[in-house]
Amino acid sequence: MEPRSVGFIGLGTMGLPMAKNLAEKLPSESKLFVFDVFAAATSNLEASQPSGRINICETAAEVTNRADILITIVPAGAHVRKVFLDETAGVLAANIKGKILIDCSTIDTETSRLVAEEVRRKDQTAFFCDAPISGGSLGAEKGTLTFMVGCAGNDERWPTLERLLCKMGKSIIPCGKQSMGLVAKLSNNYCSGLIAIATAEAMNSAMRAGMDPRILAKIFSTSTAQSTICDKWCPVPGITPDAPSSHGYKGGFKVQLMYKDFSLAVDAAKSAGATLYLADAGLQVYKEASEDARCADLDSRVVFRYLGGDENWKDSVLN
Repeated sequence: MEPRSVGFIGLGTMGLPMAKNLAEKLPSESKLFVFDVFAAATSNLEASQPSGRINICETAAEVTNRADILITIVPAGAHVRKVFLDETAGVLAANIKGKILIDCSTIDTETSRLVAEEVRRKDQTAFFCDAPISGGSLGAEKGTLTFMVGCAGNDERWPTLERLLCKMGKSIIPCGKQSMGLVAKLSNNYCSGLIAIATAEAMNSAMRAGMDPRILAKIFSTSTAQSTICDKWCPVPGITPDAPSSHGYKGGFKVQLMYKDFSLAVDAAKSAGATLYLADAGLQVYKEASEDARCADLDSRVVFRYLGGDENWKDSVLN
């Protein structure tokens, strides 16, 4: 059965389009309760939906009290702690009996485990899981996100989780147990972050040698350098029409967030005793790019600009 009431906390770059998809795809009789610290975000969501569809709340606790299932997505671990653990306005200040609490934030595994423990301590009938996402702002808008869920596929709650998350994503993957969704997400972002740097470096070096990047992108797409980064999020402007790079690197996944996720992935790997040879170089690139005025607040594939890539390559090709 579809949930009668769903709560959504966090209407940022990813959360807002996710909530819009959810509002549009939930049955008409289901209610959506929302909260964000910025009133403009809730107003934006409310304006995009039929009158009465969106119910704006004043606190995370109010959303939780009024919803059967809660989805949260906020920037960092400190925000997750605030949303869940604030003694007067947080999720755990509300009634959570029998409720499903889904956190889609990309944060450190320690914070997620702490919140899970606090949820169990308050009410063992409640269920908390991590469900970080991949697909960027484009995936959030199109409803094609990948959800990496810290839950076993044979858990009794899995069918409910899958049905709900399918309204915002295309691939809903159970990762085994609580916090494993985050382990998967951080590993994914470590890998994709390095691929983005490698793609930007390879294309920049070939272009400097006189190669047409359009031809090179075609070669990559049918050869061993093939990747989603090159095919859908190409760092070189003008190759992929919908990619942020083709729109001044606006939208997408901010370079500061990639630096944050990359750092979290490195910390998690070190805690697990894993050897990383490329981590320091990757961290340096994303740290410096996020601090560069030409790159800050732009999509993380702006590393092509940071590396000195030619964004006006079409002028030289046409001439």
